[in-house]
Amino acid sequence: MSSLANRKPPSLVVLSTAFVVVWLVIAAFPFLWTMWGSFKAEGDFFSRADWMNVLTGPVTERQYGSAFTGSGYFGAWIEEEFWRAVINTAIVTVSVVAISLTIGTLGGYALARSGFKYTFWLLMAALVFRAMPHVTLVSGYLLPFFELNIWGYLPTTIIVLVAINQPFTLWMLHSFFLSIPKDLDEAAMVDGCTRFQAFRLAIIPVMWPGVVTTGLFSFLLAYNDFTVTSMLLSSDNYTMIPRLNAFLGSTQADGKVMYAVAAVVSAIVPLFVLILFFQRQIVSGLTAGAVKG
Repeated sequence: MSSLANRKPPSLVVLSTAFVVVWLVIAAFPFLWTMWGSFKAEGDFFSRADWMNVLTGPVTERQYGSAFTGSGYFGAWIEEEFWRAVINTAIVTVSVVAISLTIGTLGGYALARSGFKYTFWLLMAALVFRAMPHVTLVSGYLLPFFELNIWGYLPTTIIVLVAINQPFTLWMLHSFFLSIPKDLDEAAMVDGCTRFQAFRLAIIPVMWPGVVTTGLFSFLLAYNDFTVTSMLLSSDNYTMIPRLNAFLGSTQADGKVMYAVAAVVSAIVPLFVLILFFQRQIVSGLTAGAVKG
């Protein structure tokens, strides 16, 4: 009887399934279209005569002897050395995530277990700092960076991105630590652990999904940042996003638009892979942060 009561009407199932399929198609279409077109010649992807040319690839077949070509990726990665921006992005994102999570887990744990009233005001100050536009924060760094001759280098940008990102990681990890009962700390210390050992051996394994979730958001901040990286990095040290911005204009002027299309796809694909790989940890982390223990 209960199974019949819980059974959804067929019309509702069909409607909800159709809605999800339509939403997925609309959301994924721009990326799938761009990725498909990145293996075509410019005359097919930007064809004004017939939009179907991007599917059939007549111009691509005449130029390269096949309906698909990797010339755009070869031009972007080899001829225009887009790989340098990829390496710079990897250095910046890994450094920002590692530093932010290290400071954020220690600070968030200390604030969550602190009984002092100043904890609230520290978190509010961090929230105000996080809410400020990045351009107003970066402008204050420019003059001392120029005077110290450290403008244009990756470590300088990493420091600024960590400073911008740290209030967010403190807030996120603080809320995750609050969801873990203090009894777990006390039980570990009763068994002979120091405070840090209890934190490392008992608390971190429990809130690992929260660390992964916060780390992913920190990664996205550093990976997708344009304002900070474009203002603090020289053109030789650009990460992918500011490099793409400069790349789009130069390739259009040189008639190598497909290089830019291939570079755009190359910048988006790692995000999809990352989300798919960590999807379970992200969902469980967000759920854990929403419920207090």
